Amino acid sequence: MSGYESVLMNPPYSEKWSASATFLDDPRFNRYGKLAPKSKADFAFLLHGYYHLKDSGTMALVLPHGVLFRGAAEGAIRKKLLEDGSIDAVIGMPANLFFGTSIPTTVIVLKKNRTTRDVLFIDASKEFTKGKNQNKLTDDHINKIIETYQNRVDVDKYAHVASFDEIKENDFNLNIPRYVDMFEEEEPIDIIELSKEIVTLNGEIAQSEQEFLKLLDELKVTDDSKDIIAATKSCFCQ
Repeated sequence: MSGYESVLMNPPYSEKWSASATFLDDPRFNRYGKLAPKSKADFAFLLHGYYHLKDSGTMALVLPHGVLFRGAAEGAIRKKLLEDGSIDAVIGMPANLFFGTSIPTTVIVLKKNRTTRDVLFIDASKEFTKGKNQNKLTDDHINKIIETYQNRVDVDKYAHVASFDEIKENDFNLNIPRYVDMFEEEEPIDIIELSKEIVTLNGEIAQSEQEFLKLLDELKVTDDSKDIIAATKSCFCQ
């Protein structure tokens, strides 16, 4: 079958489509046994592009994160793609990166005739420059993603090459945090320093209260204000 050496797609996210049963005879979809649901055509776009990819080609498409973990028909399609070794990499992108949506997205890279079934996970969701209305990727951010993809090795808190068995143990769920640990250990709390800080703050609060009460005493008391002044003082003199 003729096809394209490269396929790049940024389809509309979770678009509705007919999901007609007749598509189960379509060569783009029939090997997966299920169709993308009517309410979410994400995998329909993916399989359409993948069908037209040459055996030696590479495909990359941008989709919402739901395609990585949603179940039912989408889970069945994802499982088949993983069993075939079709999914080469999953790259988590920052939120608010694209016009028209602020949601974080994922780039899924697919290939045909791979000799392995592992998947490279890259979590680039924290790697961006914050803009006024939109986040941006600098050349350094882009180069880091490309180099990590090319090197295909684990990078602490950034990338992990997951074996097929590891993915199978996760029920073919490709949610990136399952594979790339972004947990940052908090520094231990210095109880002594914290206690000193609390004592200092309590002293500053007490001093401020005394200064405020002094100001109240300097106010002119009238029939209209005396009850308010008395009630205010009572809040600090309990």
